[in-house]
Order: sequence, then C-alpha cells, then structure tokens
Amino acid sequence: MSAAYGLAGVLLVVVATVLIGVLGVRISQTTSDFYVASRTVTPLRNASAIGGEYLSAASFLGIAGLILAYGADMLWLPVGWTGGYLILLVLVSAPLRRSGAYTLPDFAEARLESMAVRRVASVLVVLISWLYLLPQFQSAGLVLRTVTGAPVWTGGVLIAVVVAVNVLVGGMRSVTLVQAFQYWMKLTALAVPLVFLLLAWRYDGAPGPSSDAPPRFNDRTTVAVGVAVTVNVAAPIQVTVDGQVDGRAYSGAPVTLNPGTHRLSQDTSITFPAGADVPHVSGRPVSTDRQWALPLGGRDHSLYATYSLILATFLGTMGLPHVLVRFYTNPDGRAARRTTVMVLSLLGAFYVLPAIYGVLGRLYTPELLMTGRADAVVLTLPGRLIGGLGGDLLGALVTGGAVAAFLSTSSGITVSVAGVLAQDILRGGVRSFRVGTLLALVVPLCLAIAARSLAVADVVGLAFAVAASTFCPLLVLGVWWRRLTVPGALAGLVSGGALAGTAVVVTIAAGPPAGLLGALLAQPAAWTVPIAFTVMIVVSLCTPGRVPPGVARMMVRLHTPESLAVDRGTWRPRRV
Repeated sequence: MSAAYGLAGVLLVVVATVLIGVLGVRISQTTSDFYVASRTVTPLRNASAIGGEYLSAASFLGIAGLILAYGADMLWLPVGWTGGYLILLVLVSAPLRRSGAYTLPDFAEARLESMAVRRVASVLVVLISWLYLLPQFQSAGLVLRTVTGAPVWTGGVLIAVVVAVNVLVGGMRSVTLVQAFQYWMKLTALAVPLVFLLLAWRYDGAPGPSSDAPPRFNDRTTVAVGVAVTVNVAAPIQVTVDGQVDGRAYSGAPVTLNPGTHRLSQDTSITFPAGADVPHVSGRPVSTDRQWALPLGGRDHSLYATYSLILATFLGTMGLPHVLVRFYTNPDGRAARRTTVMVLSLLGAFYVLPAIYGVLGRLYTPELLMTGRADAVVLTLPGRLIGGLGGDLLGALVTGGAVAAFLSTSSGITVSVAGVLAQDILRGGVRSFRVGTLLALVVPLCLAIAARSLAVADVVGLAFAVAASTFCPLLVLGVWWRRLTVPGALAGLVSGGALAGTAVVVTIAAGPPAGLLGALLAQPAAWTVPIAFTVMIVVSLCTPGRVPPGVARMMVRLHTPESLAVDRGTWRPRRV
C-alpha cells in the first residue's frame, strides 16, 4: 500500500474524530455530562458507542492474526466476546443501572459499605485498564509503521494525543458521539474491502487450506523483517539474504537455513524460492493446513486452553470497567437491557468479518507467520490481492478503520480510569477528571514504548482473565447473594487479582514456558476464576457478622424495577 494513501486514511479518521469530539464541548457542561452523559443516551446510540469502544485493536486486527496463525481454535474469541454480553444482560446489566453508581468502585462501596473494598476495586480498575490500553498503543505503532515506515512509538503517541483532546474537552458525552461514529466506521472499513477480496479470491479459483503440508510460498517471495525475530526452520532452505542472520551480515548472498532456530536481525530481507515452507516465529505452532482447520489441532494442551479462553471471555466482559460504565448512561434499567440486546446484534455482524480475513491471510500472506506481525494481515491483504490504485484505496480504508478501533477503545478506557482517579485519588469534579485523563494515558503509553512487542489479542485476553477473576465474582455475588461480607469480598478480589496478575506479568515479561505450566499461565482463567469465587464465598460464610447492615435496602434497590422505585436518586460515595 502506498504510504501517502495510508497516511491520508489515518489523518481523515483523526480529523473526523476531533471534530465530532469538539461538538461535545457545546453540550457538555456539568459533572454528570463528563461522567455518564447525564444518563440521557438512547439505546441505539449507546449500543453503537459500546460497539465502538468494545471492538478494539484485538477485534479489528488481532482476531484475524490469531486465526491466521492458530486456525479454528481462535474462533472462540469472537464467540466469547459476543457471548459475554449475553451473560452481562442476564446477570448484572439492569441491577447495575439501578445501583445509581458512576463507576465500579462506586458500586463496590455502595453494596458493601466499605472504603477498603472501594480502594481495592479502584486499583484493579486502573490496572485492568492499563493492561487493556497497552496493546492499543502498540497496535497503533504497528499500523503506522506498516503504512508509512514511521518509528513504532509514533503511533501510540498520536493515539494518546487525540484521545486526550476528545476526553478533556467533552467527557463521556463527547466520547459517546465519537464512539458511535467509529463503530460504523470500523464495520464499513472491514466490510467494503472484503467484498473485493472475496471477488479476487473467486477469480483466483477459490483455493482453500486443505493440504497436509504447512504453509508454503507459492511464488518466489522476498520477506522484509521489520523487527528482530527468532524463527524455526523445519527443512533446509536455500535463500538469499540482505541483512543479518544469526549475527552474520550478508549482502544479497545465498545462504542455507538448516533445520532449527535462526535469529533474523531488524530490517533484514530474505528471498525464498517458490514452494519453500514458511518458517514460523518461535512459539508459533508449525501445523499443517488440515490441522489448522480443525478445532483443538494446533497447540499443546489445546483443550484446556480453549475452555479457559471461553471462561475468560464469557465472564470477563462484565468485569471490564469501560464496558460497565456505559450502562450508567442509560435513562433506566429497561433501556440498559435494550442496549445490551442491540449490542449483541452489532457485535455479531462485525465479528464475522475478521475471521474471513484470517482465512484469506493463511492463503495469501503466509510470510506474516515469520515476521512476528500476523496482526497486520488485515492491512496487508488489499494490496496483495487487489493491487494498484484499488488496493491502495481499500488499504487506506482499512487503515482508517484500524485507527478508529484504537481511538474508540482507548477513549472509553480513559474515561473509566479518569473517573476512578478523579473520585478516589483527586478531589473530584471536572478539573480532577481532566488531570486523571492525563494520568490514565501516560503510564500505558510509556509501557507500550518500553515493552516487547506482543500479539494484541493475547494481551487483551489476559485483561479479560484478570477482570473475570476479580470483578466477575464481586458483581455476581454482590448482585445476587446477600450474605457477601466485606472480608469475603476483599479476600476474593485480592486472591483473584494476585493470581491472575502474576500469570499476566510472567506471560508479558518473559513469555509463558513450555508445557502445561505455560498453558496455565497463558490462559489462567480456568483456575483463577473458581479460586476467586471459592475464596469470596468461603470467607463470607466464615464472617457472617460482617454482612453490611444496609444490605436489605440495597438488594431491594438492585432488583426493584425503576418504575416502582421511590428513591431514584444517584448514589454518592462517602468521603472519609
């Protein structure tokens, strides 16, 4: 794709986002406008905004990249991310709206009447949100590097600046307008190019991944490695190298890559002959196309990993701070339920598209398996299959959609973190909200620049695992079990957060080890969620005297339809 067209796509989306955000200045005047848009957002607009912020870089780029690498197993990601909203609808959406709280820490304190629980919940909100923002900034760097060749850090800085402008000037009301626009932008950016890609695929004879061989280069192919990677070679390959391999420099010289691992330095170009097997980045499975197309066929301990992934995505959705705050912007509980039903429809329509990109990428861009940039498959396919001016225009459209994905999700998360920081650390009010916005963006931006490159969907999956291990037990038991106590809630939050957090730190810092231990750390939800629930229940049963004195009134408030409720005021946090 031409750098000029790609840059034009980025700039158009950024300008449109800023203009829509500035519109929010004229209608955002009160604290309630900044936190929850004064609870006046209609179900359709709110559903579009939820779709906009929920469909992050992991949805737009990451799913296609993981399907390219791992195959059918990764289809559980879009299924789980969509199904999580069904669990949310059934269990907590309307009661949360009736609680009258602005944030998750607000709900925790209102339900348990404890500042200690509130403080722990606040810390978890910030940590989960920063973990979610990290891959957004890294993916933004990947996109700008792919389309313009700019340094990786520039993408994250650009997204952080635009998000800061939108959130600072208009708060939640402004962000709602931006995110509703960006959902439809992302859907268009994937759907329109896909029509032309499928036509090109049909014209090419509609090939399919049906062989028992690993991915191969159909033609003589030159692969440019943007960042240093270590690849596994299964069979000897005669290649031409311009750069460094295993520490030795070559300038267009023939080299034989023997079976084993080889280190390819940054900015190295390797030319492979037609019919050669594609080397895989270390850690990626070397699977045949037939294994890739079958569930549970591509990874070690794939059965455990699949069930753990399902648990994390189904239960983690309700624990994401930037998702839950949206239900406080609806006028009433009925509108909150209608919003969730609409969200299911919008997400279902969207998630069909990245899966098809992943399949086409397996056929036409297998070299991404060796560059460590499988997430770039959505950006690469238009230029590969269409080419020419049409490929450049479609590539610019996809690039704009990717930028919209980063902006919308980052905006929603930033609002959530800024709200928590403003209420629990700063003095509250609009000024504190704006200071919290800057704090919410600076830390994950620095981490994104300093951390090693990570698969975006993998990191987002870890954020879901932490949310499922902490806020899911608190919300489910807090809404439906009156015997939940303060020590029980604290013990469950701390144990679930510590266990899942340790798995996250190990996975991000050094990568999971091989074998069962690696699977347990890379997908921790299957054991951390049951432990968190068990600890919360057992400790609560052992401390019956610590049940909050106002639990009866709070349970009535959570479960009484708002049309029958007498007290419909907004709950306010205590200040101590």
